[in-house]
Amino acid sequence: MKDSTLRFMDRVYLLCMWVAGLSIGAMSLIIPWGVFARYVLGSGSRWPEPIAILLMVMFTFFGAAVAYRAGAHIAVALVTQRLPAGAQRAAAMLIDLLMALVSVFMIVWGGKLSFEMMGQEVAELPGLAVGITYLPLPAGGIVTLLFVLERIFFGSQHERDVIRFDHSLEQPAGDA
Repeated sequence: MKDSTLRFMDRVYLLCMWVAGLSIGAMSLIIPWGVFARYVLGSGSRWPEPIAILLMVMFTFFGAAVAYRAGAHIAVALVTQRLPAGAQRAAAMLIDLLMALVSVFMIVWGGKLSFEMMGQEVAELPGLAVGITYLPLPAGGIVTLLFVLERIFFGSQHERDVIRFDHSLEQPAGDA
């Protein structure tokens, strides 16, 4: 069961990475279009800014979940790595519990916010409910909570091949 769970979590991780990557890629195309339309064509488009904001929210919450699973939250590591071994384990447990609490907060309150805003439309994009723009908040919370629970039950996964893709690029000694 552990192996199938970790393989599933690898797929969730890759999906989140693709969502974050495609979001920032699309955003880096949309922003220049908005600038081009305003300053070269002389008439600004209404849609680039709200779409770019939505993409940034998606990048932020899904990218944060990816960073958590990869153990890439450097600020926490800077503090915890300087503690004695026993205190490191206690700090890691506290961090995981706080992350779970933050994730549940994002799921509950982000979900409520998204649901309550479904009746309103984004002014620049008629037909797009404001609640849709808030959906990355609870969705990112769900994914982050899954990664927190994975870490609590199965330990850190930051050395898995799906995360450390550079492992597959390294050649064993003597193959050079």
